[in-house]
Amino acid sequence: MPTVFRFGSYRVAIYPNDHRPPHVHVIGNGHEAVFELLCPDGPVDLRENYDFSRSELAAIVKALNESLKILCAAWERLHGF
Repeated sequence: MPTVFRFGSYRVAIYPNDHRPPHVHVIGNGHEAVFELLCPDGPVDLRENYDFSRSELAAIVKALNESLKILCAAWERLHGF
């Protein structure tokens, strides 16, 4: 699972054999969440959360939205649109 982006103690990954719609897995502090990217304009949308707190999710959403172009480009490189 390639890491396409890192921020703080989190890493953002896209599985090479994953399904549509474009989405990322955020992993950190023993937790994971999945966000749909809604490329190309966003904003990201939380699909699944495995134990991140509300404050952690808010920080993650902010970072993902700020990096949306990079994340969408990474998805396109791995899967196409």
